[in-house]
Amino acid sequence: MMFRLNRRIRPFDSLISRLMLLGLCLVTIGIAARYYAISHFLREDLATVVEAQQLALATYVARDIDERIVHRRNLLERIGAALPPDLLRRPAALRAWLKEHYEFQPLFSAGLFVTDTRGVALADYPVLPDREHGDYADRDYIKDALAGRTTIGRPVMGRAAKEPVLPMAVPLLDGRGEVRGALVGITALATPGFLDLLQQSHIGKGTGGFLLVSPQDRLFVAASEPDMVFTPTPPSGVNALHDRAMGGYRGTGITVNAKGVEEVSAMVTVPSTGWFLVARLPSREAFATVARTQSFLLRNGVLAFMVFAALASTGMYVLLRPLSRAADHAERMTRGEIPLEPLPVVRQDEVGHLIGAFNRLLMKLDEQQAELARIAHHDSLTGLPNRALLADRLHQALARAQRTGSRVALLFMDLDGFKLINDSLGHEAGDDALRQVAQRLGKIVRQSDTLARVGGDEFVLLLCDLGEDAEAAAGIVAQKCIETLLPPLTVADIPCAIGVSIGIATGSGDTAAGALLQAADRGMYRAKKAGRGRYVACPV
Repeated sequence: MMFRLNRRIRPFDSLISRLMLLGLCLVTIGIAARYYAISHFLREDLATVVEAQQLALATYVARDIDERIVHRRNLLERIGAALPPDLLRRPAALRAWLKEHYEFQPLFSAGLFVTDTRGVALADYPVLPDREHGDYADRDYIKDALAGRTTIGRPVMGRAAKEPVLPMAVPLLDGRGEVRGALVGITALATPGFLDLLQQSHIGKGTGGFLLVSPQDRLFVAASEPDMVFTPTPPSGVNALHDRAMGGYRGTGITVNAKGVEEVSAMVTVPSTGWFLVARLPSREAFATVARTQSFLLRNGVLAFMVFAALASTGMYVLLRPLSRAADHAERMTRGEIPLEPLPVVRQDEVGHLIGAFNRLLMKLDEQQAELARIAHHDSLTGLPNRALLADRLHQALARAQRTGSRVALLFMDLDGFKLINDSLGHEAGDDALRQVAQRLGKIVRQSDTLARVGGDEFVLLLCDLGEDAEAAAGIVAQKCIETLLPPLTVADIPCAIGVSIGIATGSGDTAAGALLQAADRGMYRAKKAGRGRYVACPV
């Protein structure tokens, strides 16, 4: 009986229990480390991507606002230059003249009016109560115009329009160049086609949006949240990133706003007014992928822990069963049940070495498979995506355009002067020239776009997620491509001039990929025939 009791092993004295406990501890540490590392890396990576997206979006919207303001200023200057000075003495005729020009170009939704040199309104159109004969001498834009300067005034609550407006004024000069008065154009901020879209637009799922800020007035000129329009900006110390923006910083960052919500923001200047535009997106939405990943990691960590416990206990039993049998065999010998003899060697266990060798072999196979996949989808000379990968990304871009209502553009590029380099300096020099061209073009391509080499000296640039002005945007990129190749290449220590002819085709989600590529190819040939070194847009 005593012998039987001695055979019993307490749980924590068991080698299997100790190995199991060690294994479970390692699994728990691994799960925790992976949870932290992946969460931290994913948040940093997403922050970079989201900040770049916010900056691109803010730049686009700020440029659009600036163009609308500049267009109105230029129009007002043309109207002022065309206004006959003698009409300043005839208010009725002046009003009729304003009516004619207002109806032809009705960009100033709150109307036009003319003042004399004292700042008193002589006539307006459309006629609004209290505007005619009103004294506007205290307005900054009137003072500047009467001093001979075209000016864009500060956003104010219109006296006659009774709503937030943006005034601008130009001086009215006589034949001797003397100021005879001022022509004023008033645009309501919420007028259709001006800032109404900004005030109605949101980013993401509706929780993000835009802010248009006048730093000199410390005023929110427009905002996606109606209750913020024409309200003062927060005082210093409430929002650190906002304070930097008010001081002149333009860029991106993550901050906590006045409402205590963390958000990713991008600030871009509106040059014509000195305002700046803020595109902002709450972090909980920007980093929603991180939260979902963390939840996924926790669920799978618990599952992995349970699976490991079950598998490890089974594995320990299988692996240590020969040792258990050997111990039982030795014990039977100590009891005299069997004669003394060498312990049987069940097997020379090299499972550990085999697993290590297998893992190293698998790693090499994975590396070779990844390299084969890269070779299959990338050009071996330049490292750019090849025609197959371009076709795949083009189909993905068209599918996304069909879902989102956006547009895509293809730039088909053929190098000018490459054959001369290849023929005169040799194929190695030609290959070097192609690599240099790929590097230059790659520096002006967005992360979301695809630059591919599809043949000898032919490159294709795919632009995704464009708006209604896709053709104009593609033209800007095409011009950048032409300009980036203007400096000569240095090939075999010889400066070599090279250019590019570009065909542009734009389409929506309903456009066939083949038709888009063919149209861009036709445009490229037309650019060649038109004299090279230019771009031609060709309809699909």
